[in-house]
Amino acid sequence: MGRLATYEREGRIASIRMDDGKVNAFSIAMLRAIHEALEEAERDGAVVVLSGREGIFSAGFDLNVFARGQDEILKMLLLGATLAERILSFPTPVVGACTGHALPAGAFLLLSADCRIGVEGPFQIGLNEVRIGMTVPWFAIEIARQRLHPAHFDRAVVNSTMYSPHDALAAGFLDCVVTESELPAASLEAAEALAQLDPVAHAATKLRARAVALKAVRSAIESELTAEGFAAQARV
Repeated sequence: MGRLATYEREGRIASIRMDDGKVNAFSIAMLRAIHEALEEAERDGAVVVLSGREGIFSAGFDLNVFARGQDEILKMLLLGATLAERILSFPTPVVGACTGHALPAGAFLLLSADCRIGVEGPFQIGLNEVRIGMTVPWFAIEIARQRLHPAHFDRAVVNSTMYSPHDALAAGFLDCVVTESELPAASLEAAEALAQLDPVAHAATKLRARAVALKAVRSAIESELTAEGFAAQARV
């Protein structure tokens, strides 16, 4: 398998494609690869199109890591949380091209992007932690709170409702839904439109508009995703 996240740029548009050959689980290596690709996009001042492989955007955190002990779990969660935080505050626009299923950590990234385009099909998008016996992390709750429509917040977070692409549009996970064949062109068109924005004004306004959410996400990361915070959560 080649790089877990590939980076290609044409003009002001950078494409970051996640592909582990399987379900795009967010392993430590995958998360680091996406961070590195975003660093490259930031250096280039490029508008980002973040996509997955056919049929899957991401299945979320790599469950195998949860069997490796606290240090590895915290490393993975911290990389995932700061990745979502990074996209939420990224200085250039980010388009999330949802190529299929997007399960919890994959959905976090969609909720953090500036424009989210999904594909039609028998796909599920949502936060399924409660379904599999996990408590939703505080940082994820804050990300969901700032983007999901109020009527869907409890349904998605507390009741672990999973959404089809069109239902995900109504809930706030997506901004539009297209056919699979239309996704590349639709994502590029969205990125090109966002590239016409004044970059300084876009970056400053994004930070203002999301200031409350970003403060809450940062506070959650600092309080929960530490050895002490993790131990405290385990005792609850």
